[in-house]
Amino acid sequence: MYESAELPSALQPLLHDVVMCVAAPAFVASPRDGQLRGLRAEGFYGHDRRLLHTVCLLIDGREPEPIGVQPLGPDRVRFTSVHRYQGDPTDDPTLIVERVRVAGRGEFIQLRNVGTVTRSLRLELALATDLADIADVKRGRPTPTVPCTASGGGDGLRWQTPAGLAEVRAAGEPGAPEVTDGPEGGTFAWPRIVLRPGEDWHTQVSVTGGAVPTPPGHPGAPRSPAPWAEPRMTGDPRLVALVRRGLDDLGALRLADPERGTRTAGGAEDQFIAAGCPWYLTLFGRDSIWSARMMLPLGTDLARGTLWALARRQGTAHDVFREEAPGRILHELRPADAEHGHGLRLPSRYYGSVDATPLFVSLLVDAWHWGLPGDEVDALLPYAERAMEWVLETCAGDEDGFLRYYPRAGGLRHQSWKDSEDAVRDATGRRIEPPLALCEVQGYAYQAATGLAELLAARGRHDSAVRLRTWADALRKSFADAFWLSARHGPAPRYVAIAIGRGLEPVSGPASNMGQLLSTGILDAGGCQDVAAWLASPELNSGWGLRSRSSALPGFNPLSYHNGSVWTHDTAIAIQGLSAAGRHEEAYALTTGLLDAASHFGYRMPELYGGDSRTPGAPAPLAYPAACRPQGWSAATAVALLSALLGLYPNAAQRTLFVRPMARPHPLSLYVDGLRLAGRDLQIHADGKGAVEVQGIPSGWSFSTGGS
Repeated sequence: MYESAELPSALQPLLHDVVMCVAAPAFVASPRDGQLRGLRAEGFYGHDRRLLHTVCLLIDGREPEPIGVQPLGPDRVRFTSVHRYQGDPTDDPTLIVERVRVAGRGEFIQLRNVGTVTRSLRLELALATDLADIADVKRGRPTPTVPCTASGGGDGLRWQTPAGLAEVRAAGEPGAPEVTDGPEGGTFAWPRIVLRPGEDWHTQVSVTGGAVPTPPGHPGAPRSPAPWAEPRMTGDPRLVALVRRGLDDLGALRLADPERGTRTAGGAEDQFIAAGCPWYLTLFGRDSIWSARMMLPLGTDLARGTLWALARRQGTAHDVFREEAPGRILHELRPADAEHGHGLRLPSRYYGSVDATPLFVSLLVDAWHWGLPGDEVDALLPYAERAMEWVLETCAGDEDGFLRYYPRAGGLRHQSWKDSEDAVRDATGRRIEPPLALCEVQGYAYQAATGLAELLAARGRHDSAVRLRTWADALRKSFADAFWLSARHGPAPRYVAIAIGRGLEPVSGPASNMGQLLSTGILDAGGCQDVAAWLASPELNSGWGLRSRSSALPGFNPLSYHNGSVWTHDTAIAIQGLSAAGRHEEAYALTTGLLDAASHFGYRMPELYGGDSRTPGAPAPLAYPAACRPQGWSAATAVALLSALLGLYPNAAQRTLFVRPMARPHPLSLYVDGLRLAGRDLQIHADGKGAVEVQGIPSGWSFSTGGS
């Protein structure tokens, strides 16, 4: 039996050298040699449950020697190793071992004798698990090995606890293995495999299981194809590669909501993008919404599915533990309640997010502009109005009239995208505790109100629209009065505070949060200019992307979670805002950095990466060591960049697609076929000389290269 090393307690496992295969809700995390030894986050997983943590292959009692790893797609990878023999007349390996590991299925093992001598060998596969919850794995909490028993007439192994179940079976040539079970795990053994020169032998090992019992209505693997168009592109090869890899990863991160209710949409299932692998492979309000927003240029079906999955779980009552309230949008959905360490205990259905609710409203508005069918818009509109009422009521109950979060004890302390324990620091590096009104959240609220007002006006509900516009105007003025801070040094005389504490006390120190304001409309032209200057400065632009905190401030750490690292999606949102504001030079500088960084990550963008400065001869950027990869909004960043470079701004009220390609220092050369507006495929060609050609505009729509 293979002995696995003991995990150090209370340390989050690092993922920088982990090979990840994903087919949501399943994934496999492997070291580069393919041998699972029960260390760190290694294992086969399904529905937030580790099904196996040890899968160790031995030939004649020895581990084969690894020589290569080859990704075969987002859900599978090939590990190749060799088994060498003393006394061979050649130094060349003569027995090749190949293992193709597939998320949600298991692995295929093949032995090939490429030598000139017949080999007789014994193959063993040591198997064990702890059936740990993903929350325990993430916090580095040691969990005991679960005893296994023989199953299925003695040709398989089974592990079970009250919370989880795993089963493993093998079928190969010339037959089923010998099975041994026990309290520390089990083995499959093929005691005598004879391979003549040129012959091969193989076996298929299946791994199944998950949470027990499976939560009713919990999202699962989709049965239908990806709900977006597959564009064909020519242009910057980095962008082409990033889009291709991003869409592959998004396809692997798809989940489907089994609860369709009475809604009719041609019987189509509602799909959404899980937040990220391995820690957040589930429905996350904020993350799933941003992924869907970024993907709108490829169609509205993903947005529709995301909206419905969240609408069905919209808050209906006041619940302190869940932090639920009527109209509030879900933060995250898990199969079971979980302890996350450091006093953090979250329910399976948790609403502790201040930003998901206004973002839900904006997703519906954006989907409307991109041509979501009118009956779908009308069916979802009541949920958006309830979400907006939560925003208005929460602001009305705040002493300063802002959208502020007041976390419960034991819940998430910070409740926007920067949600780590030390996510908010001032210019001196001091941690700032909630309640807090974050700057970007006020922008989300403003954008939700003005966007919903436009949608309601288009539906003839002018009184409701006026009410929202009046409220939004007041928020914009209050924001301008409270959030701007004078800068003692830097590229602009002022910057936007990351947050406002009690008593209108601003949190000092430039941070990336202000970049997400540019596309919300809450800033005037002068404000956009000042923010653009800060985003372009070396304090925030690392050369690889946008730092989350200024490098000139105490507390800056290039490998911190939220105080100096570069977040892929955050940079992309800033690029979209800069492009919309006409700040093309600053937008293109960040775009170039992001695309160059992507080339160092094999175009699979991590959740976040290091914020070290890019200098001549500098090494490649480093992924944050525990970052999700693939990650939903990081993968969707590719389409967000494409949209920003082309300058795509549909307006459903005017039935016009505005196309304003990024001029940057020189006009853009890019051709894309397969964008989608109102269900019709578009072709857009920016010729690199300033001319733009658009084909496929839907009936009743027009396009314009002028302002909106």
